[in-house]
Amino acid sequence: MNLLHAIRHANSPSVSRTTIRTVLPTLLACVLLAACQRDASAPEGPTISAPATPPTTTAPANADEQRIADDVRTLADDRFEGREAGTRGYDLAAAYVAQRYADIGLQPAGDDGTWFQTVPLLKATREAEGAALVVKRNGREIALRFRDQFLPTLNFNASEHALEAPAVFVGQGVHAPELGHDDFAGLDLQGKIAVVFGGAPARFDNDRRAFHSATREKLRALAERGAVGAVFVNTPKDEAESPWSRGADNWQRAGMRLRGPDGKGLGTFPELRGLATVSAAAADLIFADGPRTAAQLFDAAEAGTLKGFALPGTLALAGRTKIEPVTSRNVVAKLPGSDAALAAEHIVYTAHLDHIGIGAPVKDENGVEDRIYNGALDNALGVAIMLEAARALKADKTAPKRSLLFVALTAEEKGLLGAEWFATHPTVAADSLIANINMDMPVLLAPSRDVVPIGVEHSSLKTALDTAAKEIGVALSPDPFPEDVVFVRSDQYAFIRAGIPAIYLTGGMRSADGERDPKLALRKFLRDHYHQPSDEATLPIAWGDALRLAKLNARLGRLVGDAGERPRWNAGDFFGDRFAPAK
Repeated sequence: MNLLHAIRHANSPSVSRTTIRTVLPTLLACVLLAACQRDASAPEGPTISAPATPPTTTAPANADEQRIADDVRTLADDRFEGREAGTRGYDLAAAYVAQRYADIGLQPAGDDGTWFQTVPLLKATREAEGAALVVKRNGREIALRFRDQFLPTLNFNASEHALEAPAVFVGQGVHAPELGHDDFAGLDLQGKIAVVFGGAPARFDNDRRAFHSATREKLRALAERGAVGAVFVNTPKDEAESPWSRGADNWQRAGMRLRGPDGKGLGTFPELRGLATVSAAAADLIFADGPRTAAQLFDAAEAGTLKGFALPGTLALAGRTKIEPVTSRNVVAKLPGSDAALAAEHIVYTAHLDHIGIGAPVKDENGVEDRIYNGALDNALGVAIMLEAARALKADKTAPKRSLLFVALTAEEKGLLGAEWFATHPTVAADSLIANINMDMPVLLAPSRDVVPIGVEHSSLKTALDTAAKEIGVALSPDPFPEDVVFVRSDQYAFIRAGIPAIYLTGGMRSADGERDPKLALRKFLRDHYHQPSDEATLPIAWGDALRLAKLNARLGRLVGDAGERPRWNAGDFFGDRFAPAK
């Protein structure tokens, strides 16, 4: 039995799950060893066949749709173990994508002429022993329960931390003087623990609300003002979108940060010696004996009238974290441009390859437990659409004038880390990156007549997209949930922060048959399947919509690649003004 046959045999229904769990690790390790030993110009690892079409899924209508379906079903198969960054399952998926690049006829564009760009990471895993959050106030101590009421935030700077300090509530921790807003006005944070809500004032426009909602910006503001720790308190609105139980059940899941040459984490704010998150249900314990109750503060957050104040007594935080260096890989390919001068410029297509791996078991509707979070829509489908766009562009008689890069990114689920590493350490000249076209979690579970372009309003990419959409024959619809600020929640934001105009196209909202509602399908997916084991290839994916999205992405790249000028930020754009390099 050869290795490929063994892998296929391991997925046979006649083989018990116990046998699979016993044999598969060895098989995967062998595959990865073989992949690492191959020459960079050769396909990485063995050819991996797609699983047989599950009987509950929709059927592709043609060969183009079938390619997309095959890629999704392969990448979302259990053998890839949920594709968590830094694991063998992810590495096997990366080898598969490299093989697909080679099959398409693209060139390796990673490190040293390989398909891969190494991404150095620091991995942190929370430990239950020693975790504590205690409110010490008015002669009494209130100890919150680990997991049920609080979780220490992963600490990338110390394996153990313990601190006690006075606490100050700082609202949403937003400093935006240009909008006349400062949550820190009149508050002294030096040597204190900040208590903070997520989000940003509802009166902010979407762009500024998105920017100021980012945890990174909140931590930066706290560290700059001398805080030594922070406690993030969830609101009922937060937990309506992401129930506390999801994170609590997966409290052992590792987090990651980029790792610098000195072995330390990048962007980890070591000044903040301890962090924790508290459930909305336990918020009253944090604000006990204070001037306002948690319910009053939740209402004030909704009304935009939050004001900070010092809390009586102290808070004590403690926790333990296992910290270890790991590496993962972006998978990078190139379609060289056809113009002698413009070929030195690059348009970057991206889609994150990673998902969240193996986690807490969840029972399906039949009572069967599943621990593998396969990530079919998030984001095997995005990778498959990128591959089909690459195939279409390579099949053209003439390549676009500018060069195109195709990057399957790692560690998006850990904080856009693979994208940040590529945007700041590209495998081509940094100033040659002119645009990013991203694909992330297109929820195509009901046929639609349109596409939603996220971020189209920020740059001249809109002109090219309008033309491409007209040629393809697809309508463009506005973001149906602008309050979710997804423009800063996927990999394109790493490129935006590097000053590069970006856009990403996702599924439409207008029903194609008048019966199935794409908007309702999206909400149902987010409620029932997002970051759950049920995000599998057995969902009723509209393969025709996926192919149309691939064609639109390809056409957009062609138009931008052949344009006389680079894409540019719109005058006065918030992100362009903040991040674009000065001319």
